Parts: sequence; structure tokens; C-alpha cells
Amino acid sequence: MTQNTALLPRIRAAFGSLLRSLTCPQQVRTNQDTGLIKLIACLCMAVDHAGKMLFPDIPEMRLIGRLAFPLFAYGIAVGAVYTKDPMRYLTRIVLLALVSQPLYALGLAHETSAMYAVSFLKSPVSAAWTFYVGSWHKPSILLSLALGLCILICLRNKRWILAFGLYILCERFSSSLDYGVAGIRLMLLFYVLCEHPLAALAAVSSYMIAWSAGSGYTFFGHPFGMRIYALPAAVFACLPLKRRMRLPKWFIYGFYPAHLVVLAILSRVL
Repeated sequence: MTQNTALLPRIRAAFGSLLRSLTCPQQVRTNQDTGLIKLIACLCMAVDHAGKMLFPDIPEMRLIGRLAFPLFAYGIAVGAVYTKDPMRYLTRIVLLALVSQPLYALGLAHETSAMYAVSFLKSPVSAAWTFYVGSWHKPSILLSLALGLCILICLRNKRWILAFGLYILCERFSSSLDYGVAGIRLMLLFYVLCEHPLAALAAVSSYMIAWSAGSGYTFFGHPFGMRIYALPAAVFACLPLKRRMRLPKWFIYGFYPAHLVVLAILSRVL
């Protein structure tokens, strides 16, 4: 009985140490070239959206776009590890989501009649508010990234109960999120395994293959959905590359709303 009693604190200490090492990584040993990753993600996203709105007869553009989300998810995970001011980082993502949402609805044709329920001529302020609120019926990818970042920041600060509560919330409203709670899980995988490239490569690749199960494309005799084309991006994120491309912050944060404005204009002109 005494031996068992003495063993319990050791088990708790070991478990706590393991939990901290997984949820509070101190460095990134997977791909450190996040500048290049973000650039590729932005370009793939633009190709995807252009394929949807301007070139629907070129399905290959939508397949290229599958690479974008895993790269953005990885960028969020790395940012959660390295940022010196987590709340400031989160604030930037949230503000970008708030500003970009109506542009997302316009640029990718996610408008509804409810957005135009109030006439801009009769009541411009009320109409603008109605339009903005209505644009959130289909949130952009930025809401998923912001929620994932919230969970990662909670883990970083050892607020595990709050992180678990936020995850359950994402699970509950998964159908309303772009890429659903599965996208949140991908961010978690990137985050907890960023110090272990081989483990990250195996776990993330397996997860992406399982997530891609569906129909439409066949590889090695097994059916997969479009997400199977995202696998190269997930693998690229796990490679232990140390070279770093520097990009100005305004480019990363400005590219998203800017490309939506361009799409909204071109889709109406052409």
C-alpha cells in the first residue's frame, strides 16, 4: 500500500510532464520556412477561388486549391508556438475575419436574399448592418483559423479545461465551420507534433488520408474525395526545412481581402 501511494505522485508527475511537452512546445522542428508556406497557401487559395468564380470549366484549379488549408493551418500552429504576444496575434486574425466576411460573401457568391432584405436607398445604415450580419450565414476560413488559434493559445497557457471546452464548442457547430472540426484537429496535430518531424509526418499524413475518404477519385484501388489532393501540402509542412523566406506582414493580412475584392469585381464584369 505504501509503495502504491509513493508511486502515484511519480505517475502524476510523468503524466503532467508529457501533457506539458505536447501542449506547450518550445520550438518548431518541422518546416520553419513559414514565409514560403504562407505564400504558397495564398497563391493556391487564389487559384482555387478563381477556378470557382471565373473558370468553372477547369476543375484542376479547384484541386490546386486543396493545398491551401493545410498550409494555413500549419502557419497558425507555428504562430501559436512562436508569437510573443498571443492575444495580439489572435486579435489580428479576428479583425481580419470581421473585415473580410462581407467581401467573402460577395467574392465567392455566398450571398442570400436576407442580406438584401433592407433597401440601401431607404435606410443605408440598417441595410449595411443587415447585409453584414447576413453575410455570416457561411463563415470564411478565417473563423475556423481563429477558433483553432484560440484553442492553441489555451494549450500554450496551460488552460486545458478551457481548451477542451472550446473544442467541444467547435464539435457542436462543426457543420457551420469551413472544413469543420476536422480542420481544427489538423491544427492541433501540427501544434502538438511540431517538435517531432517524423511523428508529425506519419500522424498528419495518416490523418489526411483518413479525412479524404470519399468518392470521386481513385488511388491504388481506394476511393477518395477532393481532399486527397491536400496531402502534399501536409507532408511539405512536416519536412524539417530551416530556410526562411521573409514576407511583410501587410502582404499576408492584406492578400485575403484584396483577392476577394478583385474576384467580386471580375466575376461581375466578366
